[in-house]
Amino acid sequence: MASPAAPIGGASPSGRVLGPALDRIIKNAAWRKHSALVAAAKAALDLLSSSAYPSPDPTSPHTSPLLGLPTAAADACLHALLLALESASPKVADPALDCVTKLLYHRLLLGDLGAANDDSPPSKLLAAVLSCGALADDAMEFSTLRVLVSAARCPSITIRGEGLGHMLKTCYNIYLSSSSGANQLCAKLALAQVLVIVFARVEVDSMDVRVRTVLIMDMMDMSDRNLNDSIIVQVAQSFINEAMEGSDVPEPGTLVVPAEIDGKDDAGISKIREDGLTLFKNLCRLSMKFSTPDNPEDQVLLRGKVLSLELLKMVIDNAGVFWRTNEKYLGAIKQYLCLSLLKNSALSAMSIFQLLCSIFVGLLSRFRSGLKEEIGIFFPMLVLRVLENVHQPSFLQKMTILNLLEKICKESQVIIDIFVNYDCDVDAPNIFERIVNGLLKTALGVPPGSATTLTTAQDQTFRIESVKCLATIIKSMGSWMDQQLRIGELPPIPSEASLNSIDNPNILVGEDGSLIDFELQSDSNSPDLSGSSSLEQRRAYKIELQKGISLFNRKPSKGIDFLIKSKKISHSPEDVASFLRNTAGLNATMIGDYLGERDEFPIKVMHAYADALNFEGMDFGEAIRYYLRGFRLPGEAQKIDRIMEKFAERYCKCNPNSFTSADTAYVLAYSVIMLNTDAHNTMVKDKMSRSDFIRNNRGIDDGKDLPEAFLSTLYDQIVKNEIKMSADSSAPQTKQPSSVIKLLGLDNIINLVNWKHAEDKALGANDLLIKNIQEKFKAKSGKSESIFHAITDTTILRFMMEVCWAPMMAAFSVTLDQSDDKAATSQCLQGFRSAVHVTAVMCMQTQRDAFVTSVAKFTYLHCAADMKQKNVDAVKAIISIAIEDGDYLQDSWEHVLTCLSRFEHLHLLGEGAPTDASFLTVPLVESEEKIQKSSTTTGSKRTNALQNPAVMAAVRGGSYDSTAAKNNASPLVTPEQINSFISNINLLDQIGIFELNHIFAHSQRLDSDAIVAFVKALCKVSMTELHSPTEPRIFCLTKIVEIAHYNMNRIRLVWSHIWKVLSDFFVSVGLSENLSVAIFVMDSLRQLAMKFLEREELANYNFQNEFLRPFAVVMQKSNASEVRELIVRCISQMVLSRVSNIKSGWKSVFMVFTAAAADDRKSIVLLAFETMEKIVRDYFPYITETETTTFTDCVKCLITFTSSKFSSDASLNAIAFLRFCAVKLAEEGFGCHEKDTDHQPNNLDPFDGNSTLHKDDHVYFWVPLLAGLARLTTDTRPTIRKGAVEVLFDILKDHGHLFSQFFWRNIFESVIYPLFGSDSSTTNGHINRTEADSWNFESKTVAVKCLVDLYITFFDVMRPELARVTSVVVSFIRNPYKQSASTGFSVFQHLTEGLARKLSKEEWKEMLLCFKESAAHTFVVFDKIVRMMQDIEIPDRNGSYSEAEQYSDHDIYNEDEEEANMETTSYAIVKMKNHMSQQLLVVQGIVNLYETHRQSFCAEHMQIILEMLSAIVSHTSEVSSESALNMKFHKACSLLEVSEPAITHFENESYESYLKLLQALLHDKPSMTEDMNIESQIMLVSEKILRKYLNCAGHGQSNDASRRDRALHWILPLGAAKKEELSARTSLVLHVMRLLGGLERDCFRRNLSLFFPLLADLIRCEHSSGEVQLALYDIFLSSIGPIISV
Repeated sequence: MASPAAPIGGASPSGRVLGPALDRIIKNAAWRKHSALVAAAKAALDLLSSSAYPSPDPTSPHTSPLLGLPTAAADACLHALLLALESASPKVADPALDCVTKLLYHRLLLGDLGAANDDSPPSKLLAAVLSCGALADDAMEFSTLRVLVSAARCPSITIRGEGLGHMLKTCYNIYLSSSSGANQLCAKLALAQVLVIVFARVEVDSMDVRVRTVLIMDMMDMSDRNLNDSIIVQVAQSFINEAMEGSDVPEPGTLVVPAEIDGKDDAGISKIREDGLTLFKNLCRLSMKFSTPDNPEDQVLLRGKVLSLELLKMVIDNAGVFWRTNEKYLGAIKQYLCLSLLKNSALSAMSIFQLLCSIFVGLLSRFRSGLKEEIGIFFPMLVLRVLENVHQPSFLQKMTILNLLEKICKESQVIIDIFVNYDCDVDAPNIFERIVNGLLKTALGVPPGSATTLTTAQDQTFRIESVKCLATIIKSMGSWMDQQLRIGELPPIPSEASLNSIDNPNILVGEDGSLIDFELQSDSNSPDLSGSSSLEQRRAYKIELQKGISLFNRKPSKGIDFLIKSKKISHSPEDVASFLRNTAGLNATMIGDYLGERDEFPIKVMHAYADALNFEGMDFGEAIRYYLRGFRLPGEAQKIDRIMEKFAERYCKCNPNSFTSADTAYVLAYSVIMLNTDAHNTMVKDKMSRSDFIRNNRGIDDGKDLPEAFLSTLYDQIVKNEIKMSADSSAPQTKQPSSVIKLLGLDNIINLVNWKHAEDKALGANDLLIKNIQEKFKAKSGKSESIFHAITDTTILRFMMEVCWAPMMAAFSVTLDQSDDKAATSQCLQGFRSAVHVTAVMCMQTQRDAFVTSVAKFTYLHCAADMKQKNVDAVKAIISIAIEDGDYLQDSWEHVLTCLSRFEHLHLLGEGAPTDASFLTVPLVESEEKIQKSSTTTGSKRTNALQNPAVMAAVRGGSYDSTAAKNNASPLVTPEQINSFISNINLLDQIGIFELNHIFAHSQRLDSDAIVAFVKALCKVSMTELHSPTEPRIFCLTKIVEIAHYNMNRIRLVWSHIWKVLSDFFVSVGLSENLSVAIFVMDSLRQLAMKFLEREELANYNFQNEFLRPFAVVMQKSNASEVRELIVRCISQMVLSRVSNIKSGWKSVFMVFTAAAADDRKSIVLLAFETMEKIVRDYFPYITETETTTFTDCVKCLITFTSSKFSSDASLNAIAFLRFCAVKLAEEGFGCHEKDTDHQPNNLDPFDGNSTLHKDDHVYFWVPLLAGLARLTTDTRPTIRKGAVEVLFDILKDHGHLFSQFFWRNIFESVIYPLFGSDSSTTNGHINRTEADSWNFESKTVAVKCLVDLYITFFDVMRPELARVTSVVVSFIRNPYKQSASTGFSVFQHLTEGLARKLSKEEWKEMLLCFKESAAHTFVVFDKIVRMMQDIEIPDRNGSYSEAEQYSDHDIYNEDEEEANMETTSYAIVKMKNHMSQQLLVVQGIVNLYETHRQSFCAEHMQIILEMLSAIVSHTSEVSSESALNMKFHKACSLLEVSEPAITHFENESYESYLKLLQALLHDKPSMTEDMNIESQIMLVSEKILRKYLNCAGHGQSNDASRRDRALHWILPLGAAKKEELSARTSLVLHVMRLLGGLERDCFRRNLSLFFPLLADLIRCEHSSGEVQLALYDIFLSSIGPIISV
């Protein structure tokens, strides 16, 4: 015994706990009944009180189960506690339980407990504790539970598998059987706490782990009545709190048993985790206990099942990473938990269904990557089955499902993963698609007229919840997209161009144009995908496959053809048969119809189908069942015959000894089918008996009977077990027509959604279904397709939206239209808002526009009289869309801005302000007065304002697409309608005008593409406003000006795109028929331009020009003079105020003034010219400092002013300004000089390929100026023509020294030569004269004179142009008119005189040849005269043409013909006279040329000159020899009483000039004459002259012979005409005779033989003058006499 001072049990920690407990046990025990217990307790106390044993070494291995005690003492104490617990006495057992609790709490009990076959004291102690829980004593149950919780959380002991199982069952039993509600609830919490502790250790694989205390709120089963008692709940929560108090931190000095993390079982996991796995399996087994048939409503069992499912839910919800990655644990979930879910899904208890759904959500959230196949099966079975039941659902079940879906949909990654791993997997169901479609059906409600178990309130609740789910789905998709794209953080957004390939339907087409057959084999080495390309292919493949299946279920042959063409199956019958056997979703009836077809290919497929089946070893009935399992026999007898015939053949082949022939099997098979129909068809009254069946099949075995026993067995099989053919797997969907749907235009969307892919649907979890699903698990568990894909590419959202946008559109639209519930409409608008966000960011234009349009329609701004609060909310949604998604709206901006425009219109109507139309139909002064009046309008006037036509139209309303209210509606509006309209407008007061302006003010925050789209849409809406026939408005027009101001500071590239849109808009509106609108927009454009011109433009940019272009276009096209005048004033103001900043804008400025110069209003012309005068005089440097084309435009403008029909002064001043421009150019140094030249003419050779000419860009300032003046020379007004020519050449002459040779060449080519038309079109001297000159002779004459003066002045620079200048000059000579030829000779003479000393021999030759060619060209005139007079006959009369009485009867002509002939002759006479004058001018010009420049001419030059004169002399002889023509002229002149052409004088003058030139040449250049044989030429000419004289005198044919043989004749006197001609030729003969007389003696002697006969004839012929005879006398006397005398 211990000393009285020592504590009971000793000083050890264990003793201090055990001593008092054992002492209490001794005191409470009955000495007789518990004598053994008392003895054991005393013995234990004695050992504890003994101080003989040493203190244990804490570092040594512990063999004692109690910390600090020897093994013997520990065993004795535990033995005593064990006896106390086994006594079944609460008084004895309770202290023992309390003692065990304290030992566990203080971690004094050590070792492993509860292992199999473990009989150690601690294990026996645990077993005894568990047995106390079954004593039906409330206190004992409570204490037991406390011990179990302490044991579970104590890290110093380890409770192994079976021990954990027993603990679980004990708590389980207490919960089910305890009479105390508090104990039941405590048992439930104890179970939960134990599970939390165990699986927390499993997660970290350690015994020492911090765990949370379970709360009563964690328990889900609200059907537990104990939860309704607050006292019980409080007791239970206090119990678990006390049990877990201080459990996390061990006491100081206590020893914690290290976790056996190194203890691994054979499978490679620790014992801790193995024990947790065992516990989980036991829990699953508990959840799979079902009631017996004797007691199907066993409530205790149901409560136990609910408890186990609750605990499983808690385990799944708290599962960590280890659970999701360990194959063993995942396998346990698949094998046990999924089986539990499968079996319990058949139960109808609502609490179980809710728990199943909660567990499934946990699996989906945490284990979806490892349970892909299982989730693919459970989702349709648990969720979709209930969701898609629209007509007869359980309200609670469906609400549970809707809440479950809402929870799922809130997890964005879950939604994405579902679509990626199921809807994009060919072998998986389309879960996401079915969710969306199921929610749509629920949102649309029960179709009218359909039978349903739902009340109206329930149906409405379903609708709201389903819409909420859809809104949550699209919101989650948007959140996931924002997260992936970092919207709000970084700008990278997938562009529309980069996504076009996804929209492209050719994505499934290969390079050769053929469809790609995607082999959908997953890559096992890369289960996680970072992109969507592979999934994109999978999705495309699946859609096309399902399309083929759907087509097959309607038209089998077409479906097979489609699948073959799209390469989903090959063309071989075997592959088609395999497809029919193995593909889910095919309609069994359609398979049977296809197999029974009589076409060749379906028959081959049917044969392949049957040949693929193995009937070996099957009896006949079983084989038929197996054969018909995959399809339904068609109704047509011939099809059945073909199918069964092939079956018989195949069966006999697999079982060759079964029948004599295949015919027997065929007949029997047919008979079996008939028996099956007869036995199991309720419509058949008289059933076939066994004997009938046997009788019907007699003799079918090649004339023999089949064994009767065989037939009887077969009969029994069919009758007792019907041959059930495959049921159709795709049932037609019930359509839900609705007037609202049709009204909203959603009927096509509803039809699209109702078209459903055929899928396997779980109808209930019966045994057969459970077996089939388990088979599916096993079949799919090894496939690579079960790999779970994770994706981060947002492209997948495009495919998701393609699936869900139409159902969402329908659900949101129908609900928003039909429901006024605030919650429902709010969810719909939120759904629309999120849908717009996703589709806009993903560049899905069609879907985005559809959603935006729907929201816009629901604003009801187009029919405000029907507006409600939900419509105001829709307006708010539109504004939110514009602000938050403006960067992605693109074309949808039009709908948004249309709503804003209508909102502003209603706002103005509500304020009573006058409409825009009132301003746009009255003068501006009156409109300003109206504005002032409206600002002082009192509240009472608002009511009166509502009576205006605009309000009436707004009350009547219109369609969304109408640009204005309906005008054909009744004009009568009732006061009630007015009041309703006012109240509805008041609803819009919720939206301030600030929000409206916020959109426009923040347009500068839009990105580059978005702002352009925004401006396009704003312009389009503005055009709609302005073109309204009744209510034109300028709201958007004013906003366009605002946003242009806001965005003007954007980078030039973006601003140029914006302005391209605005420019077209301003042009279009500026040309509006509404004058006020056009003026307003032009003034607005002026404001923008003034602001824009504040920005300085760099050189070589063109944006100012683009900015001001609308002014020019409107100026050119507008029919309104007021608009044109306003534009001129605007441009004038801009130029005068911003002239220093204008660069490229000058082009548009001059375009405006050019158009103004041609205007038909004098005020506009003068106003524009006034500004142009100011520009040229004061701001000329600003014009020339920009592009060279600016100056060109200035010149064009001035030239246009010269054409003004209002003021000749302005025209002449414009020409003067052109001269002024040239002066300014010269003053500013805009010259064009060649570089690196010495300016010496002899050194300049522009045709030398080695010379390099450098020209300044300033050349382009002069060319347009000069070319413009050149064009003015063709003006119809003489003063303008003359002024233009003078100014042109004055400029060239005054400033030509600034020009380089290259520039001069360009001037001649582009300016000067074109003045003379085709005269200078060639450079080789061959000049062509055209009759149709564009300008008159006077201007041309001035021009050629100026040209020669200019050329002489700058000959040194332009020497190479000598030939072409000469060509221009001599072109005047060949003009058939004397005045032109005279001008040509004088100018040519001036040219030669000016250049005489500068011309080289070659240049003189070039000029003379050109002169010669032009002179020769004049001869053609005579040829024309000859041809003209060839067929003309002149009457031969003695009297005057006018004396009609002298006509003879036989000489009368046709008067018309005679008159025409005389007119032609008269014209020919005039032409002849002009021609002779022209030739004489040529002769005189040649003579003068020789006389002036004889010293410059060499022999070659003189040869050309003599050839010209010789040609003319020859031509004169030709003219005079045309006796017939001369006779006609003589007669005609006599008749017309006009002078005859002086042909003889013409000939004489020509010969005389020729002869004089030869004489002068002989005299001036004797040496040259010898080489040229001038003497001979003189003699020949003289001979011709004398012979012509003799011919005229009648002695032209004399010769020596005639003179010798001549007979004497009478010489008749000459007639008057001959005498006159002879007289005319006398002077020329005298000149020749004097020439002969003056010859030197030797020369005369040499030529005497030639002239003597002629002189002799002159002696005997008649002369008109005695001077001829005197000249003869002198010749004979002075020249011939001396010769004879010698």
